[in-house]
Amino acid sequence: MTEILILYYSRHGHVRAMAEHIARGVMSVAGCTPRTRTVPPWGAADDAIPDEGPPYATKDDLRECAALALGSPTRFGNMAAAMKAFLDSTSDLWLSGALIDKPAAVFTSSASLHGGQESTLLSMMLPLFHHGMMVIGLPYSEPALLATRTGGTPYGASHLAGDRDELPLSEHEQALCFAQGRRLASIAQRLGPR
Repeated sequence: MTEILILYYSRHGHVRAMAEHIARGVMSVAGCTPRTRTVPPWGAADDAIPDEGPPYATKDDLRECAALALGSPTRFGNMAAAMKAFLDSTSDLWLSGALIDKPAAVFTSSASLHGGQESTLLSMMLPLFHHGMMVIGLPYSEPALLATRTGGTPYGASHLAGDRDELPLSEHEQALCFAQGRRLASIAQRLGPR
């Protein structure tokens, strides 16, 4: 089985919902399976166990995956500190080249439509480039990318959560998350073991 790591941080559940749709996209590709992980909140003890949801990621999850989908809420046009802290701890993987040539994709959610979704996606790409990963986006051949009136960018899936975090994923946002997972898994499958 080709394992695709879906690694995310979610405070209000929107990025987690996106991760679930990305996982469905991964599972739609024969021979691929998702490995879903999260990161602890900023300042939490490293050995804490999450009360619910997937386990906290380890560097072995990154080392062992065939591809990575990385998700974070938008924080002032950047990824959340919890995700940045986890990525900052991966210098040994960078030194060993463990992630070189693995495909990766990014996804995010924000309270407002122009709340920095694209800059957040770009900020999450930077460490992936430094790791030598092959970052993929969403092509405009995905009909939902042109039809969406909520989230969705060619840089990666995105979601408009609303200023009170009240908006569920729209039909187009769900379709784009699914498409991103399917595309990432398909590319990982074609590339073979890394």
